[in-house]
Amino acid sequence: MTAVRAAAIALAVLGMAACGTGDHPLPVDEKWALSGGDEIPPGSVTVRWTGTATLVFSDGETTWMTDGWFSRPAGLALLWKIGPDPDAIERGLASNGVTKLAAVFPVHSHYDHAMDAAAVAQRTGALLLGSESTANIGRGAKLPEPQIHVVRDREVLLVGKFLIRPIVSRHFEFPSWIMRKVMLGSAITKPLEPPAWVWDYAVGETYVLHVAHPKGSFLVVGSAGYVEGALDGFEAGAVFLGVGGLGSQTPDYQQAYWRETVEKVRATRVIPIHWDSLTAPIEGPFRGSGSGDEQTRAFLEEKAKQNPGIAFQTLPRYEPVALF
Repeated sequence: MTAVRAAAIALAVLGMAACGTGDHPLPVDEKWALSGGDEIPPGSVTVRWTGTATLVFSDGETTWMTDGWFSRPAGLALLWKIGPDPDAIERGLASNGVTKLAAVFPVHSHYDHAMDAAAVAQRTGALLLGSESTANIGRGAKLPEPQIHVVRDREVLLVGKFLIRPIVSRHFEFPSWIMRKVMLGSAITKPLEPPAWVWDYAVGETYVLHVAHPKGSFLVVGSAGYVEGALDGFEAGAVFLGVGGLGSQTPDYQQAYWRETVEKVRATRVIPIHWDSLTAPIEGPFRGSGSGDEQTRAFLEEKAKQNPGIAFQTLPRYEPVALF
């Protein structure tokens, strides 16, 4: 490792460790908050949110999850090798009411999305879906090969009555060249055995998930990146919109991101995700990320004002909410 790369890595990780350690303003409007635990009609499709892009979907017959990240190493721990925290994973699954999963699908392979996914699959019997990089996280955790499936762009995946189509997209484009250098490395090319360095969890492929169910359709955009035209021809009633770091981007980027996600699929509901701190605990109140939070909120509030036909909503932690 060159001295320049080592210095870049240290600066990037220290920046990550510092984000979310204070009381930052939330990048979402408190009026958008949905309450959980209400009476849910039988047969509903429900969603639970842990934070970041970890979502649990269920129709009462089949339950599956995006990411499945619960460990949340914080502060200076990010300067050392990290790996799944078994106790945190057990608590996270229990808090989501999960004992069995049909699938877990990390939307890309950074540590804050895919690090725990193999451990979640081991505990719940889930099929691990994702890129070759995610598969190598599974292999490094000794997950059996039949429990791993490397997806293809726009492949049709039937998980119970959920029809999932992964669409290759782009990760959020870090404005900082240091973060781009460290966090947007190419791929995990061999089994990754934990613990590992933060930068070993290379991004791999980034996916947007289009999900169709007899009750309704939705889109999961786990990172605030886009590929122009990638969602042509797709429609979705709801969009789980990753907005982490969006406020640090240029106005042109923000507008293009909105156009290529929410507008493209003609959504009538926008549910921001990945706006909370990566290093805060996954109990108690949410904290802002510390990265352009005020600008992100201003952008979302502007879009809410411009689009009165779109319902803006945020999810509680862990509690089930009826999606359809």
